[in-house]
Amino acid sequence: MLKAGNIDFFKYRFLFFGVSFLLMMAFVGGAVYRYKTRGSVFTYSVDFTGGTEVRLSFSGAEKISGERVEQILAKNGIDGATTRDFANGEVLVRVRGFENDSRGLSQRIQEYVEAEVSGTKVSILQTDSVGAAVGDELRHNSTKAVILVLLIMLLYIALRFWSFSFAMGAIVALFHDVIAILTLVIWLDLEISLNIIAAILFILGYSINDTIVVFSRIREHFSSHEKGNALAIANKSINETLRRTILTSVATALTVVALLFGAGVLRLLAMALLMGIVFGTYSSIYIATPTMLLLNRGKKSTGS
Repeated sequence: MLKAGNIDFFKYRFLFFGVSFLLMMAFVGGAVYRYKTRGSVFTYSVDFTGGTEVRLSFSGAEKISGERVEQILAKNGIDGATTRDFANGEVLVRVRGFENDSRGLSQRIQEYVEAEVSGTKVSILQTDSVGAAVGDELRHNSTKAVILVLLIMLLYIALRFWSFSFAMGAIVALFHDVIAILTLVIWLDLEISLNIIAAILFILGYSINDTIVVFSRIREHFSSHEKGNALAIANKSINETLRRTILTSVATALTVVALLFGAGVLRLLAMALLMGIVFGTYSSIYIATPTMLLLNRGKKSTGS
């Protein structure tokens, strides 16, 4: 029986299961759509593909599109360049192949566009250059890093609680959080970059920390042989840790919000982090705990 003032988190659990199901469908639908329209689910930044990237902004009466920039560059001998338009009018130019003098390349692009479009001033916002071999190595290392983190966290939870049900509850929640971030990446058509990988690793650490706090309190009540069914005990444990969860989430979110006032790359990172904080908190309550209870089969013990 819930005490006065306690929140019944599991009263609408099936509604939130539906929200998570829709999230999964959004991920699958977005992945299928991207694959059919451009042949790949994700777009990778120059960090992983290799090449040279130049991000440009324009000031002038005429709006410059990425297609126009490609035509100008081809006319001036830079073939095979691809571009990406942003809503704020900026254009990202990617040139295949590593350029030792990436700054010189960006300045040439700037001069070519300004010469072709009179009255337009081109500003260089960012320049990156990565060799193909380095990019390929970064992509493999980033993938291994995420998988290794998940395995280490699974092992830690299993040893920390000595329970298969607790471990699987945590790992399912972590996969849920990763899918949430990747859904954002797909539908906002963001590039997979080192910043996005960093955001995923940050969220995994944040989410597992919140889950461990909740699970620790649940295990304490299970071990004390407290009266009540497992669902009621889990609900009580979440209420007891709710203040800590809210304070941690708000404090972290306030720090991340400051990044929204940074440059474009920082804003994208902040968006991913904020979404991860929301879903990391949500998953510890509505994904990790129900999964643990399901696998625990109602036993009030730390064993599976």
